[in-house]
Amino acid sequence: MIWAIALALGIVIAAGTYLALSRDLLRCLIGLVLLGNGINLLLFTSGRLSSSLPPVIGADEMVLGVAANPLPQALVLTAIVISFALLCFSLVLALRIIQLAGSDDLTRLRAAEPTSQDAVKPALEEES
Repeated sequence: MIWAIALALGIVIAAGTYLALSRDLLRCLIGLVLLGNGINLLLFTSGRLSSSLPPVIGADEMVLGVAANPLPQALVLTAIVISFALLCFSLVLALRIIQLAGSDDLTRLRAAEPTSQDAVKPALEEES
């Protein structure tokens, strides 16, 4: 069981990284969502998958024992809500950028920016 989860985790993070490095804006957003879901899966698996006991500490005990840890589950639940809100905002922002620029190619969007005089972010060089 744990090997299947580890394999799924690796596939999701690899696919997310591949899509996040794409030149297409919507693919980048999907890649970032997949990366976020991969990290959520990683956090969720840190709270023990094999135990079906409720996370209740008895009156005479000091540690949780073999029950599932509720903290990673709470963190993942919070992260799912935050990542969904971020996805909705990013999709609306990306659709507006695509409407204004007429393209979803990140190289064209970068070329459409005004020239920068800043040494930290130099202007995109023209292709010959």
